[in-house]
Amino acid sequence: MLKGFFKLTPPERVFEIIDTFAPLQGEEIPIEDSLGRVLSRDIYSPSHMPGFPRATMDGYAVRSRDTFGASPHLPAILELKGEVRMGEIPKMRIGKGEAVKIATGGMLPKGADGVVMIEFSHMLDDSTIEIEKAISPFENVMQPDDDIKRGELVLEKGRRLRPPDIGALAGLGIQCVSVYKRPRIAIISTGDEVIPIEKEPSPGQVRDINRYTLSCFCTAVGACPIFLGICPDDFSALKELVERGMEIADSVWISGGSSVGTRDMTLKVFESMHGFELLVHGIAIRPGKPTIIGQVGSKPVVGLPGQVSSAFIVAEIFMSRIIKRLSGEDPSDIVPYIEAKMTRNMESSPGREDYIRVRLLKEGDDILADPIIGKSGLISPLIQADGLVRIEMNREGVYEGEKVKVIPFISKGALW
Repeated sequence: MLKGFFKLTPPERVFEIIDTFAPLQGEEIPIEDSLGRVLSRDIYSPSHMPGFPRATMDGYAVRSRDTFGASPHLPAILELKGEVRMGEIPKMRIGKGEAVKIATGGMLPKGADGVVMIEFSHMLDDSTIEIEKAISPFENVMQPDDDIKRGELVLEKGRRLRPPDIGALAGLGIQCVSVYKRPRIAIISTGDEVIPIEKEPSPGQVRDINRYTLSCFCTAVGACPIFLGICPDDFSALKELVERGMEIADSVWISGGSSVGTRDMTLKVFESMHGFELLVHGIAIRPGKPTIIGQVGSKPVVGLPGQVSSAFIVAEIFMSRIIKRLSGEDPSDIVPYIEAKMTRNMESSPGREDYIRVRLLKEGDDILADPIIGKSGLISPLIQADGLVRIEMNREGVYEGEKVKVIPFISKGALW
């Protein structure tokens, strides 16, 4: 199967392949647990909101026509009939030349069609006020369906819920929502040289950085990581862990399984699984070329590079899309980018996409993209970086002063 590695898959084709994965099943959850979850059904409003005419300012509820022509030099004189108490239905009715004191959020009494702000009114005595400004009908008033109408589509299927979304659901009295299940990602670290972080590495050994990097990445973008352990370079042991992952998770990621020493073994383990289909064996990018993507039944299985920077960048670009797809979110949503100027020339080889780690700097009114150079086995460049600059496949590089689009790391703030 190694021959497939010489026919690298273009990134755009990899995206198309990822988009064929089906979302997970839905489940019903309370809205207090729904932050960051993706709706599996459209939500329509069961009622008007706010549901009654209410004041949007502190002041006096009046008939607007009683204020026509009012000014500081010729104020309108109105009789004060009482006060609307918060949370109560007003019992009084506003007649000609009458007004009622009202606070923001209070229900407008019958007969009134506007609110005069308290700043434009003065008490003449206990039962008389003067109005120094005319108002139009429904000024400073929210109508029963001004916010949301009954039957209106409020939130669409595939939307990742934010705090204002949940607030709207609460305002409509919706207590539970249907959301896609959160993807469970089984993560396996491989390599005879990889040891748990609590151990002191001997020469030739490394602590398991990728377990924590990838697990936290999954959490940040809305998935549930399940770490299955560190596996030596042994076919039977790796197959056993992959089989366990297939039983308890929605996708299995092998970290290190696409490096030169273990790539063949990882692929052989995948191929030994019933129903396995190889989709990608190498991607035309740098870093991250030796990436394997396949599926067993409907579940994606992935072999990620062992070098931490390569694994993380592949996760940001491609694995985030897999998680979005499994979560029911539209993976083709445009990722917001930051326009910046390059601080130096960066070369690239045609025939592949290069992803350059950059830090963002401010210089006057300009935002600068400053490349961070470092080998794929180093984690310090990732600590310093704010995002990536993509150099397209048919370009030979970017130049100092050139405007580029910086793709912020998705995991830097994907959830509220």
